[in-house]
Amino acid sequence: MDGHRPWSFAGCAALVVLLSLVALGCNDDDGGGGEKGGGGGEPAPQRSDPRSARFNLTVGDLVPLSGELSAFGPPGRKASELAVEQAEEALKDAGARGVGVEVEHADTATNPQGSVSAARKLTRGGATCLAGAWASTDTIPAAQSVAAADRIPMISPASTSAQITTLEDEGFLFRTAPSNSLQGETLADVVEEELDGTDKKIAVAARNDAYGQGLANSFRRAWEVKGGELAAGPVLYDPEQQDLKADAEEIVADDPDGYVIADFPEAYARMGAALVDTGDFDAGKLFVTDGLAGEDLPEGIPGEALEGARGTRPGTLEKGDAAKAFGRLYSRSDRRPEARQTFDAQNFDATMLCVLAAVAAGSNEGEAIRGKLRDVSAAPGKKITFEKLDEGIEALRAGQDIDYEGASGPIDFDGQGDPTVGTYEVFEYGPDRDFAVRRQIQAKQGQGAIRAPGSPGSP
Repeated sequence: MDGHRPWSFAGCAALVVLLSLVALGCNDDDGGGGEKGGGGGEPAPQRSDPRSARFNLTVGDLVPLSGELSAFGPPGRKASELAVEQAEEALKDAGARGVGVEVEHADTATNPQGSVSAARKLTRGGATCLAGAWASTDTIPAAQSVAAADRIPMISPASTSAQITTLEDEGFLFRTAPSNSLQGETLADVVEEELDGTDKKIAVAARNDAYGQGLANSFRRAWEVKGGELAAGPVLYDPEQQDLKADAEEIVADDPDGYVIADFPEAYARMGAALVDTGDFDAGKLFVTDGLAGEDLPEGIPGEALEGARGTRPGTLEKGDAAKAFGRLYSRSDRRPEARQTFDAQNFDATMLCVLAAVAAGSNEGEAIRGKLRDVSAAPGKKITFEKLDEGIEALRAGQDIDYEGASGPIDFDGQGDPTVGTYEVFEYGPDRDFAVRRQIQAKQGQGAIRAPGSPGSP
């Protein structure tokens, strides 16, 4: 009368079937989803066969269309769209008609909260690979709160903070722009060359965030290794603070032979004005980094705070078929804007790597894409540029390896998701804020500058 009924043969059989299914599920080593542990372990092999896979991939593009880096956003967005256009055509030419790709954009507003919100919007909308964000202080929280949490790879085209190398992102954060540790070494080489030696005292200042601190510390270490002298500091200032007079006076206090300042345009408009107001600042002794590079800096930055300044920024090799082809592709497109900007080629590559890794995996699942990013970005394998993208897709669908040579240069992700080689442009501001790239340098991890052409594109 307690409701208990004796088991029937049918009930026993059903239980056996159920237990068998459970056992199979527990031992399914090739199921989707991959490993769930940290440390960037590769996901388990996927069921999908690249030769017959059918899926639609949505790449989420995190771009700064407003805020301090808004000058970089529209060219970056255009580059991402061009990558998808090239991928769509190559997929068709390669006969991969069951694979579709699209890109959705979201404005990060150049702030951490905006970047996290934008990333969540894109992933909830179906994006399973993210290109972006741009500012390091935006990328770090978006990578930890969204990419790692949702098991979706994220490839920043512009975040250069050295903190990203060791960030606890469970192996889901990559970048196509080199680390600031490499830019700091390269900038130290440039300062030595421009000032004819290292027997010079350099004052270092930066915005007090991941970007500024990383570059300031990287340069200082490299300058000290060279035997160079440093003024007291570094001077780390609040980029949101309106009155920067005290910080400016501290920067010029020791009458240094040169200045190295890492900042973004809006904050430097205030810092530059404060430096000029000291009466002791000479922009001809100023060296800046990529955050203050470009033709379209705000008019609010005083000319006296820029004229004669030199600096470095990650660039695209002028020499080489892929670089030249991307320049032509960008300039001939009727998409806006017409002018290029720093990191546009890197965003093209970030988007393209999402597509190639998905094709290699035969899947649009985040962990499967993550597991193929290193394979498609580096040797061994057939070297492929976007001009031969259909050949690369054919090779991947046949189970072969490729080495994607980016529009921005070699990628070759290392174990931390960083590129191992970086191309830098040495630029200068002339009268009337005239911006000009003087030459290029190619640098490699741990070696600093390894090639310094006399002018852009020269051997």
